[in-house]
Amino acid sequence: MLASFSAELFKIRKRTVFWLVGAVWMTLTLVFGYVFPYFSYNGNPTGPAFGGRAAAEQVLSQALPESLASSAIQGFPLFAGALAMLIGVLCAGGEYGWDTMKMLFTQGPRRLSVLGGKLAALLVLMLGIVVVTFVVDGAAAWLIAAVESRPMNWPSIGALARGVLSGWLIVGMWATTGLFLATMVRGTALAAGLGLVWALAVENLMRVFASVIGPVDVLQRFFPGTNAGALAAALGVTPQGQPGGTPGVTTAVSGTQAAIVLLAYVILFAAASLFVVRQRDVT
Repeated sequence: MLASFSAELFKIRKRTVFWLVGAVWMTLTLVFGYVFPYFSYNGNPTGPAFGGRAAAEQVLSQALPESLASSAIQGFPLFAGALAMLIGVLCAGGEYGWDTMKMLFTQGPRRLSVLGGKLAALLVLMLGIVVVTFVVDGAAAWLIAAVESRPMNWPSIGALARGVLSGWLIVGMWATTGLFLATMVRGTALAAGLGLVWALAVENLMRVFASVIGPVDVLQRFFPGTNAGALAAALGVTPQGQPGGTPGVTTAVSGTQAAIVLLAYVILFAAASLFVVRQRDVT
């Protein structure tokens, strides 16, 4: 499996699409996490500053170093989750279209070694992206604090570690979801379409009906997106619906339940992918 893991990391480094998705990820986290809040603070009449100085200060505080542990992961439940799912789909689905999976399964190492290497490389990739996100956001927060002459009150090491691990759990769950879908349909287009429709449309619609239909409310508390948003909320991200709230973030469940459910999804999708690959006829 170690050889498969090294080979997967090599392929990830060489594929331009992963670098492109990473660039989009960093651009979005900077624009929505720091650029828009900063310009809103500086008096844009459509932004929080129009609602008074207190609202403007609240928005700016989310872009300062003291809020790094929560600000860096505020987009993970929704837009970054969608990108993570796309990365998972690309990690597994593309090779079915090129017929390289058939060759690997028939002439290469054991099937479980191949897919195990993919899973390990995918999770390492997601951890690397999360760490880079914190570094990039930290630089942006430092710059804003320096320009506005605000104190450099950084979160503690423990808070940053919780933020990184929680962010890794959120995007790792979405990435393994994408890998599972690509493994099931043996391709990229359908897997990406199904995953994005679920994450961006189905779950949001179910949350709307959850307020009036009891069984739907119970069911949506175990959805991947709901628990991803709840884990972000537990770290201090403002929930959707509140002033300055973040789309996809919710307080429907506790942070502890959210972490347990997300970890269960990672294990479930990884095990299901391994099972499907082991049992399926590659021809």
